[in-house]
Formats: sequence, structure tokens, C-alpha cells
Amino acid sequence: MDEQELYQVKKQDPSLKLFVVLSKAHRSIADLVKDDIQGHGLNPTEFGVLELLYHEGDQPLQKIGEKILLASGSITYVVDKLEKKGLIDRVPCPNDRRITYAAINEEGRALLKGIFPDHWKQIEKITSGLTEDEKKQAIDLLKKLGTHADLQKG
Repeated sequence: MDEQELYQVKKQDPSLKLFVVLSKAHRSIADLVKDDIQGHGLNPTEFGVLELLYHEGDQPLQKIGEKILLASGSITYVVDKLEKKGLIDRVPCPNDRRITYAAINEEGRALLKGIFPDHWKQIEKITSGLTEDEKKQAIDLLKKLGTHADLQKG
């Protein structure tokens, strides 16, 4: 079998097809969400940090990265930007001077309260290509795939 024939066979492999389709779907969805978030003056990472603080309360800077999948060096940059925009505050830990918390303030809360209704409508619109049952199936299958992939990191 020559290289071209091998390529045609591999191109039909369900594993490769799944990877390509999943990657393209992720990019399309992420682009639409990014456009929605940027319409409110935030980038997706800033929104992710604000959303985390809004829903889970004050967070140590060191823990934010692992919760929203961001490199630790980038957290300082994002927190600095959100602080300059007047949306969060840094709060020193009273028991340990090495720890600083990020805390969403009233301006940040007000911004998110204004964003959420339209943002959820946009998410519903983006995912409306699937029925409710298909969404549940996709959630289960993607969780299973993600869990298996995490085990490969070993």
C-alpha cells in the first residue's frame, strides 16, 4: 500500500474523524462564545475568572489557574487586568501573608448580572442544533472520553 492509499484508509478511521470533528466543533463554538463575551468588554479568560469568583466566592490566586485551566503566570496578568477594570479586588489572607485572594466586587457582580441573561440565550442558540436528549448523550459521551483521556496522562 503506497502513502496515498494509506492516507485514504487512515482518513476513514473513526478515531481520527472523531478528533477532527470534535476539534472543529470546539473551535466553532468557542469562536461564537468569544464574540459574545467580547461584546461585553471581556475576553473569555477574564470572563472565566469573574464567573468562578461570582459562583464560588473568593479564591486564592494560586487555585484559580487549576479551576479554569490557565497557566499560573497568566493568572497574575488576568487578575491585574480585572483589577484595573475595577471588577475584582485582591484581598490578603489574614492567616497567611503568602496567600492573596481574588474577590469579585460589586461592579464585577453587576457586570455579570447584566451579561448572564443574554449569554445563556446565546449558549442555548449555539447548542440548539441538538435536541435535549442529544445534548444529554453528548455530555455523557464527552465526559467518558475526557475521563479516559485524563487516565492516559498517567
